[in-house]
Order: sequence, then structure tokens, then C-alpha cells
Amino acid sequence: MEGDFIRVNKWLMPLSWVYGLAVRFRNMLFDMGILKSHSFSVPVISVGNITVGGTGKTPHVEYLVKLLQDTGKVAVLSRGYKRKTSGFIVAGDDATAATIGDEPLQVKKKFPKAIVAVDKKRVRGINRLIEYDPEIDVILLDDAFQHRYVKPGINILLVDYHRLIIYDKLLPAGRLREPLNGKNRADIVIVTKCPRELKPMEFRVITKTMDLYPYQNLFFTTTDYAPLSPVFPAATVPAPAGTNVLLLAGIASPQQLIDDLTKLSMVDPGKLTTLTFPDHHSFKKKDVRRINSMFEALPKPRCIVTTEKDAARLQNVEGLSDEVKASLYALPVHISFMLDQESTFNENIIGYVRKNSRNSILAKRKDDNKPKDGNRTGNGTRTISFRNN
Repeated sequence: MEGDFIRVNKWLMPLSWVYGLAVRFRNMLFDMGILKSHSFSVPVISVGNITVGGTGKTPHVEYLVKLLQDTGKVAVLSRGYKRKTSGFIVAGDDATAATIGDEPLQVKKKFPKAIVAVDKKRVRGINRLIEYDPEIDVILLDDAFQHRYVKPGINILLVDYHRLIIYDKLLPAGRLREPLNGKNRADIVIVTKCPRELKPMEFRVITKTMDLYPYQNLFFTTTDYAPLSPVFPAATVPAPAGTNVLLLAGIASPQQLIDDLTKLSMVDPGKLTTLTFPDHHSFKKKDVRRINSMFEALPKPRCIVTTEKDAARLQNVEGLSDEVKASLYALPVHISFMLDQESTFNENIIGYVRKNSRNSILAKRKDDNKPKDGNRTGNGTRTISFRNN
């Protein structure tokens, strides 16, 4: 199992114990009602994790937006990590990574009809969204699993296959933001970034070791890629086969992307050069000079491939050479469910939104004629009962 190779700094375990005490005390205050969790009249779905590092939150949020956008009006609320603004902001046509953050900008560009907003204080942000548009049917919270001031109707916990939380430790020795029993708050747990060739026995082992309660459903997703997309208008022709590629990645876990590019034969391993930066990296002048020089050093034909999140930041960076702009492509990422779980997941999400939407009266009436939560579907899969707001 991948989780067996998780690196833990045993020397920092005493600090992890102290950190754990503080987090457990905070959670206890919420569990006892001393610190209040707020419910709302509009359906709220939270997507997040309990680890430091990327677990694929944005692709899963985008999946939900795509799933729900034909059902009603969808809003996405994020904190807008590393933006240069503050307070509540609704993304407009002039939004940039500096004003709302790279991930919200990515979502807005992909789904222009969705309402995308940022606010560090999620309770205030939800209330402002409802004031902004009372016709909103569902609000998706990005990276809010630990933001316990909000009580979502559905709590989705993402777990990276390559760093399973069951083998990890609390910060700073490991990467857990809170004790493992924090997973008990999840209605849905999704193991993300699974290898496509994962064997049935591995699914069974993970399912057993995750040790979930009967009210929790476990899903597995893998990462898929769409065709390259030009970042600037000048780059209009996809890179030809045999091109020398500079992979530019400022994400938490770039190794899987590197492996996938070669494993899926999207790039010749001998013609791939990588340039990595920290997650959400803000590109400085020296970084731009480095990008220009590394690209210039590549033999022709050549191009640059980057992530959608990095592309959102690079679009407003000054100093990129004309040739770099003409050769810069983003690699769109999306997720796919494994084990034929997609229809079960979709039905549960759509059913929750229809049942709890303030605006979809017809959908509520239709939903009343369906089997009640907790029944089994025709394929024997248990549907789950979610909390009402």
C-alpha cells in the first residue's frame, strides 16, 4: 500500500501531541455547542480535507458545479487563498488571481454562469451570497471541512490515495490538520488520485482500513486529462507529437502529474523538462526570467505545459517572452469515479439539493415520489441520508 511509505518525523511527535490537544479542545467546544455551527435555508455542500497538501479539491468542486448547473443556480464560496484582497467579493468578468485567488478564478473561467465568491469568513460569505442572489439553489464550499462554524447539509472529505490519512500523523510530525476521528463528520469520503490499474483487493483493503460508519459512503476517483488548451490567444495550435516540453507546475503534489504525462504517452519521457514551484506560488520577476531562459534552452519544436491553476496566475504576469506566450498550454484536469460509482454519487447529491432547495418546488414534489433515504437502489447500493439545513 502507498500509505506504508508515508514519511513521519518521529522527533516532532511531542509537538504533534500538543497540537492535537488544542484541536481536540476546539472540536469539543463545537460538539458541546459552546461554539456555534450555523445552518442555512439554502443547501450547502462542503468539500475539503484534513491534511496539508493537495487532495484534488478544485476538480471535485468543478465536478459538482457541472453536475448541478442544470438543476438550478449554483454558487461556489472559497476563502480565496493568497489573494491580495480582503472581505467578501463576487467574481466579475475582470476578476484575476490577485483579486479572488487562482482556484476560484479557474472555476469562474470554466463555469461563467456559476456565481463564484470569496470570503475568509464562511458564515458571512454565505449570508452575503444569499443577499446577493436569493434565487441560489445550492452553495458549494471549497476547502471548508474544518470550518465548523458552518454546518453543511453534505460534508465531503477528500483523502489522497498516495497519502492515506489512516497512516498519517498530526502536524508537525505528519500532515494531518486534526485527529483521524475528524473523518467521522463526513457524510461522503472520496479516495482521490487512485491509479487506474488499482486492483479489486486494494479497494477492499482501503475500504476496511478506512473504518467508516454505516452513515458514511466511500467513493474512489481517478484523475483524467482533457486536451491541451492555449493560455494566451497567440497559442492557437496544439503542440505536435515529439515536441520538447517544459512542464511548469506550482502545485502541492506535482509528481503524479509528471508520472501521468509520461505514463499516458502525452509526453516523451526523454523530452520532458520540469520546473516546479510551491503550491499557489506568486511568480516574481526572477521566476519569469527563469521560465524564459529554460524555455529558450529547449531544442525546437518546443512548448510549455502548465496546470490550470498556474495558468490562472500566469495570465497576469508581466515579462513572459512572446515566444513563451505563443507556446504556453494548460492541461485541464477532471475526475472520474471508479467501480461504476458515478450514478450513485450523482443521485445522492442531486436528490439532496432537490429536497432542500428553497426554489425548486416541482423538484421537491417529484422527490417525494421516490424511495425514502436509507433504501437500497436496484443495484444493491445503499443510498445515504443527509442532514437537512
